[in-house]
Amino acid sequence: MEQGISFDLGLIRRYDQSGPRYTSYPTAVEFDERFGPAVYAAACARSNLSGRPLSLYFHLPFCDTVCFYCACNKVATKDRSLAPPYLERLHREIEMQSALFDRHRVVEQLHWGGGTPTFLSHDQMQGLMDQTRRHFTLADDATGEFSIEIDPREADAATVALLRRLGFNRMSLGVQDFDPRVQAAVNRIQSEAQTLEVLDAARAEGFRSISLDLIYGLPLQTAESFLSTLDRIIELTPDRVSVFNYAHLPSRFKPQRRINEAELPAPEVKLEILQSTIARLGEAGYVYIGMDHFARPDDELALAQRAGTLYRNFQGYSTHADCDLIGLGVTSIGKVDNTYSQNRRELDEYYADIDAGHLPVFRGLELNRDDLIRRDVITRLICNFQLSMPVVEAAWDIVFADYFADALSRLEVMVADGLLEIGDGTIRILPRGRLLVRNICMAFDAYLANKSGPIGFSKVI
Repeated sequence: MEQGISFDLGLIRRYDQSGPRYTSYPTAVEFDERFGPAVYAAACARSNLSGRPLSLYFHLPFCDTVCFYCACNKVATKDRSLAPPYLERLHREIEMQSALFDRHRVVEQLHWGGGTPTFLSHDQMQGLMDQTRRHFTLADDATGEFSIEIDPREADAATVALLRRLGFNRMSLGVQDFDPRVQAAVNRIQSEAQTLEVLDAARAEGFRSISLDLIYGLPLQTAESFLSTLDRIIELTPDRVSVFNYAHLPSRFKPQRRINEAELPAPEVKLEILQSTIARLGEAGYVYIGMDHFARPDDELALAQRAGTLYRNFQGYSTHADCDLIGLGVTSIGKVDNTYSQNRRELDEYYADIDAGHLPVFRGLELNRDDLIRRDVITRLICNFQLSMPVVEAAWDIVFADYFADALSRLEVMVADGLLEIGDGTIRILPRGRLLVRNICMAFDAYLANKSGPIGFSKVI
């Protein structure tokens, strides 16, 4: 498939509305607190009948300092004594969760996110991985995808060597911006040398994939200054580059209240940054995977997209579509059988459930048939930029044009604007529509169709 992208400023301005990122469908705003541990356990029992492989996500919430732009669930603290009580509960949750899954089911994918996972000491990281291997069967290094999010200020060459011995073979490094003025404005002072030390160590230790993460729309950024950072990133030749749009929502995320709004780039400047970034990464040989992500043409994500097997979950794009995802730790989200589930959001509530011997699942959703059909369609579009109607019809025993008559009607204006084409039983998103794939997917979202007023999502661009 063609993996090109076209930047049409007029279309982007016209379609730049709020909408889901579709790391799940239905989205987390639909989760219901009537879904609890008993419903979750029943889903786990059903999933064991499938024998599907497993994916594990661990949320490690602690950070040494707070970055003002952050919208993650984290605990900013310099008190390292907070880690042992959390890990004690996490170890017990691993034991409780593992009891629900057949031991022969192999963990093909594992991810540590945060927060800052390397806030933990080396011994604590070793202990967490030992507990994981004690209760789950992990794939070998050749087939398993074991990844970790790294803040280069909280890691060094010795840490990277330990992570490789623990089994990690992929990492994403947070950079955001190399400009010292921008770093000061968002309280993330991080030298190039710190980033390079971790990057060089990861390559020396044999990490298979390295992603560098940037954010555009931060205070004091200009198109020229951001390209200076991007050119340096390109020189480092990462396998993947993520370029996230900063969403300024200070009413929801308290750290953002410390950002000087007068220093934020104007919307037209953000669009200029995005346009120049897309062009520069394209010139450097990266292909647009979608939703802020770029990869080298020979990267697994790019290969899976061309093969039509790319998948999207709560951690982003993935090549492991067939895994049941187990969320571990405070606020983690899982996807098991036909359900989504989420753990408690606050540490004291999470601790109380674990101490009482209960799984900390406090809300979730059982997907009905319509949810599953629409999830399939949205996943195909947001991952592969196209879908075959006959394939969907055969999978779900529907007549696509009848089942999605309303959605196809909503897409007509997008067809007229050249965002996509519909014909010969295929929906194909064109290069000028790929930045607006969220808008296209929204046409198939049954929950959005029943909402009015603000919907609480970020802008699509």
